[in-house]
Amino acid sequence: MDNSLKYAVFGAGSWATAIVKMLCENLDEVGWYMRSVYTKEHLLKEQHNPSYLSSVEFKTEQLKISNDINEIAEYADVLIFVIPSAFMYNELAKLDVDVSSKIIVSAVKGIIPETGKLVGEHFHHEYKVPFDNIAVIAGPCHAEEVALERLSYLTISCSDDTKAKHIADRLSSSYIKTKISDDIIGVEYAVMLKNIYAIAAGIAHGLGYGDNFQSVLMSNAIREMNRFIKKQHKMKRNINNSAYLGDLLVTGYSVFSRNRMFGNMIGKGYTVKSAQMEMNMIAEGYYAAKSAHLINEHATKKARLPIINAVYAILYDGKNPKKVIKKLTDKLN
Repeated sequence: MDNSLKYAVFGAGSWATAIVKMLCENLDEVGWYMRSVYTKEHLLKEQHNPSYLSSVEFKTEQLKISNDINEIAEYADVLIFVIPSAFMYNELAKLDVDVSSKIIVSAVKGIIPETGKLVGEHFHHEYKVPFDNIAVIAGPCHAEEVALERLSYLTISCSDDTKAKHIADRLSSSYIKTKISDDIIGVEYAVMLKNIYAIAAGIAHGLGYGDNFQSVLMSNAIREMNRFIKKQHKMKRNINNSAYLGDLLVTGYSVFSRNRMFGNMIGKGYTVKSAQMEMNMIAEGYYAAKSAHLINEHATKKARLPIINAVYAILYDGKNPKKVIKKLTDKLN
């Protein structure tokens, strides 16, 4: 592949900021679309994102920053989207540039609520991007540890190995190790589902359940994830690989996990709305729980999903967390 391909990141949250940092290790210039004029002006003046990972300092001469999504989409060959799934549809509505020949990379940890589609599927159907031009970035990797340059791992999934390797090379560094995969649909679903399970872990923690239960919950979660993904896209995969199990564990256990934090607040008695207002970051698992529930409900053959159903019941049906989790404990093994 052409080594002169230009890269751009769309989004200004913690994960977007971390990805820009990774790319800056290997590229002379990185495009960066952010909606906020204030964030752009602050970053250009102070060399850091004012709201997320503010300890990361950028050389602004490496950055081509714009509040115009079309300017950055026109500039780059590889477009990495890190906009929260709840806002993706409206942001993409601003897109006038033909992206059908560009490489689209999803680092979005959820399904687009308005369409019920994975990000890759949305670009394929709505923007005519071929599936072999679509890739997914998965962990296990927290933005906060990237900021601290702690050793982290990424999996880049694409049906075209050459493109996956090219993207992986641009993200690799002394503190980022990468591998590639061809299970783009399975990995993208795993990235979404792990956030639901992290909310479940947080709710249990908030209710006072200990490490013994958490380990059983995560053990059941990886099997439930496998059942869900198999129904959506059956292929040979090792569910114990880092992109599935590893990402699930770090999201379910880490103090940096916003979804676990959100769940913990629910377990301690916060309402969904009050927990969302208290957090300054999006808990993707909230939206993912509804998407996963609806996908399974509309499936010809439903997968057994006791954990996802429990989280959905608490977040969307207003069920009592204590009673729901107590009932869930009898369904786990």
